[in-house]
Amino acid sequence: MSTIYMLWLRQLKKYFRSKSRIIGSLGQPTLFLIVFGFGFGSIYQKAGEGNYIQFLAPGIILMSVLFTAVFSGIDLIWDKQFGILKETLVAPVSRLQIMLGRTVGGATVATIQGIIVFFLTLIVGFKPQNITLLPVALVFVFLVALLFTALGTAIASLLEDMQGFQLIMNFLVMPIFFLSGALFPLKDAPSFIVVVAKFNPLSYGIDGLRATLISQTHFGIIGDFSILIIVTLALLIIGSYLFERIQA
Repeated sequence: MSTIYMLWLRQLKKYFRSKSRIIGSLGQPTLFLIVFGFGFGSIYQKAGEGNYIQFLAPGIILMSVLFTAVFSGIDLIWDKQFGILKETLVAPVSRLQIMLGRTVGGATVATIQGIIVFFLTLIVGFKPQNITLLPVALVFVFLVALLFTALGTAIASLLEDMQGFQLIMNFLVMPIFFLSGALFPLKDAPSFIVVVAKFNPLSYGIDGLRATLISQTHFGIIGDFSILIIVTLALLIIGSYLFERIQA
């Protein structure tokens, strides 16, 4: 447990030391909130769907979590290239503890990023309907962060260079986000998009966050939570297996 704690703490220290990284990571969520939120707000309202900022905010919060979590895998490749990972792997601790420490640390950083973006949404006009459910919303944010950090770790375990990782992640991350129902209601979407969304774990995170923040749900909050738990455990197992196979 001490190994997991030390690696978790290391990830947090690295995040808070980089103020430019924190500020820079707010650029994309801010752009999406302003451009989409206000640009399509009147169209969304005329369609009888209400306030678009209310609908959009949970998706933007988890967009920030998604990008931060997945790209935490770059740290693993960085450590590979500069020999830091080799020094860690030869230590007398299990690789499972090392993987869990890095993953939980990355997920915590992504969760903090999501919390920061949540406060950003409040500035642009988002209003949670039931503040007593905020702890449940935080659980959904952390589950999404853990799931996609595990995915980033699993893919980074197979790669040796950052360029390859960034190409693969961009190929995966953008479709995962845009086909999750983050920007549009799934109930009005074409059937093929709804089918794709059902196989997209981010869809259940966004739906669960909407259920807790604005009392809107497509799949049902119990279904959202169950799917996220199952997929997160599966990716942690896969990530652990692939991390075990890394050559020291």
